[in-house]
Amino acid sequence: MKHHRYFPEAMLRICPGYRPADGGEPVARARRVRRRPREQRAEWLNFPEAMLRICPGLYDYSVRKNRPVLSDGGPDAVSGLRLSRLFRRSFAPDRRSFSCDKPDSIMDRLSPVTRICKVGFTMENELHFIGIDVAKAKLDVDILRPDGRHRCKKFDNTLSGHEALVRWLRGHDVNRAHVCMESTSTYMEDAAAHLSDAGYTVSIINPALSKAFAQSEGLRSKTDKVDARMLAHFCREKRPSAWEAPHPTERALKALVLRHQALTEMQTQEKNRRETAPEVQLASIDILLGCLSAELARIEKQIKDLTDNDPDMKRRRKLLNSIPGIGEKTAAVLLAYTGLRLKFGTARQFAAYAGLTPVQHESGSSVMRASRMSKAGPVQLRKALYMPALSALYHTAWGKAFRKRLEESGKRAKVIIGAMMRKLAQVAYGVLKSGKAFDASQHELLIA
Repeated sequence: MKHHRYFPEAMLRICPGYRPADGGEPVARARRVRRRPREQRAEWLNFPEAMLRICPGLYDYSVRKNRPVLSDGGPDAVSGLRLSRLFRRSFAPDRRSFSCDKPDSIMDRLSPVTRICKVGFTMENELHFIGIDVAKAKLDVDILRPDGRHRCKKFDNTLSGHEALVRWLRGHDVNRAHVCMESTSTYMEDAAAHLSDAGYTVSIINPALSKAFAQSEGLRSKTDKVDARMLAHFCREKRPSAWEAPHPTERALKALVLRHQALTEMQTQEKNRRETAPEVQLASIDILLGCLSAELARIEKQIKDLTDNDPDMKRRRKLLNSIPGIGEKTAAVLLAYTGLRLKFGTARQFAAYAGLTPVQHESGSSVMRASRMSKAGPVQLRKALYMPALSALYHTAWGKAFRKRLEESGKRAKVIIGAMMRKLAQVAYGVLKSGKAFDASQHELLIA
C-alpha cells in the first residue's frame, strides 16, 4: 500500500526520537522509486508494545471497536506486528495526515506523544463542533468531527424536528458538542433551548460576525449547507461564549414588549393617515384607533401584572423608575433586554449591545467620515430610549448640565441626544447591577 512505505518518514516528523530501521540516516522521499523491503527488526515489532505502556487507554478502533488492546498475552492481546499495522491503518491512509501545516487536522494541536496516543481512540467523548443554519421551516445541521470530517442532515424547525436532531446526534456518539447558530429573530430560540436542555453548549452569534468570517475564508457560494459548514468552522476557530436560555418570565415580557411596540407603530400610522384622509375614511380610521387603544391598554396591564407577580422583577422595575426620564414602558423594555441574570459584564458592554457606542473611520491621517452611532443591536431598545433621552436633556438638572457641556464642546443636537441615550443605558445597567436607586448628585459631580 502507498502509505506503508511512507510510514517511517512520517514517524520521523512527529516523533523526532524515533530511530529508523536502516541505521540513522533520514528516510528520503522517493515518490517514484520503489524501495526494497525492510527487514522486521526487534525495535520495529516492539514499538507498538512500548506505546501500550505509555498509552494504557489505547483502543483498537479499527478492528475491535471499543475493546481494549492488552499487552499481557490475554485473549484480547494483539501481536506487535499486527498492532503496528493498526497504527498505520488508524492514521489516514495518505501522507497528508502527518503534515503539521494542515489547520483542519486535529493532530496539529497535539504533542508528538499525544498524537500517537490519540490514534485509535473513539471520538464519542471528543468535542464536536456543530453549525446550524436556521430558517423558518428547517434546520441545516453540519457536524465537524474531531478528525476533520463532516456529516450533514436537514431537520424540521419544529418540536418533533428538534427531538429528531438530538436522537440523531446521540446515534452518532456526539455526546460533547459546541453548537453555533446565527441570531434570526425568534426562529432559533426553540432549537437552541432544546439543544441546551440536552446538555450541549449553544452559542448564538451576530450574523455580521459570521458574514465577516465567511469573507475572510474566501467563500464564494452561499447556500444553507455552506452556511452550516461555515458556522461549524467558526465555532471551532472562535469558540464564542455560551448562550443561556432566558427565564420564562423574561421571554414572556420580551414578547409583550415587542407586541406593544408593534401596535404603537400601527397607532402612529393611523393617526398620521387621519390628518390627510378624506371624510369617508374617518369612521374606519376612528374605529381602528379605538381598537388599538384598547389593546394597548390591555397589554400594558398584562406587562404590569407580569412584573408585579415576580418579586425580583418588581424590585428591578422600581430601581429603573428612579432614573429621571424612564417610565413604566421604558423600564419594561430595559428589563426584557437586560435579563434577570444581567448577562453583560459592564455597563459599557450593554451600551455596545444596544448599538449606542460611537464608530470611527480613520486611516493614518485621513478621516473617512465623522463618527456615528453603531446601531448594531436591537432597534427596539434604541427606540425605547429616544424619548427618555429628550426628557432627561430638557427637564432634569443633571441632563441639562450634560447637554450644556456637550454644546460648549461643539456637538450637534443629534449627537447630544445619542450621547444621552448611551448615558441612560449605562446608568440603567449600573442601577440594576448595584441594586441602588439613582442618585443625581453623583452624576452632577461627574459632569461638573
